[in-house]
Amino acid sequence: MSRALIFVNGEFGNPGAARSLVQPEDVVIAADGGARHALALGVIPSVIIGDLDSLTPSEVTVFEDMGVHILRFPPSKDETDLELALSHAIRAGHESIVIIGALGGRLDQALANISLLSGPETSYVDVRIDDGVTEAFFVTTKAVIHGKPGDTVSFLAWGGPAEGVVCEGLAYLLHQETLLPYRTRSVSNQMLAEIAKVSLKHGLLLCVHIRKN
Repeated sequence: MSRALIFVNGEFGNPGAARSLVQPEDVVIAADGGARHALALGVIPSVIIGDLDSLTPSEVTVFEDMGVHILRFPPSKDETDLELALSHAIRAGHESIVIIGALGGRLDQALANISLLSGPETSYVDVRIDDGVTEAFFVTTKAVIHGKPGDTVSFLAWGGPAEGVVCEGLAYLLHQETLLPYRTRSVSNQMLAEIAKVSLKHGLLLCVHIRKN
């Protein structure tokens, strides 16, 4: 399955964990200053997308000399650099997309980054935000969570009730539950094994998986 990594100009406190996400066959895309994060991990993006306000002209030149394709957009655009990079990856036909560096820093940007994963164009693509420690993704029917015993897993209803929620492999089980977006019914659960499962009948569920150190 074709997988793309999108590096974002956000924060991640554990570069080693982020580097462990990279696989040799991945197609690497950088959203503006995310190119700097990619390079710091020893990864050269195939394309840099954005208004390039987070890169200096000399840095852009260095990447161009490396053969990196630059897709420059005007600063007065309606989309964030990540939205442009995500749309590019989806149009390119990638069936799996991992976004690195999209959490931490400004709360508004982190929330906007998570919200992008709930859009209609991502409904047929496996898109996850992951920094090697925390991963976040949306569940519409069912999903498998790979981790270790003691990892923290939270489920949050998104945009409305999540109905018929069932989970397995967690300390606190859900049996055909309805989760509400303004309640904390399923925050801070814990994995009991290396695999946990969740499913729902209707709605949208945000899964946040925090790996135990």
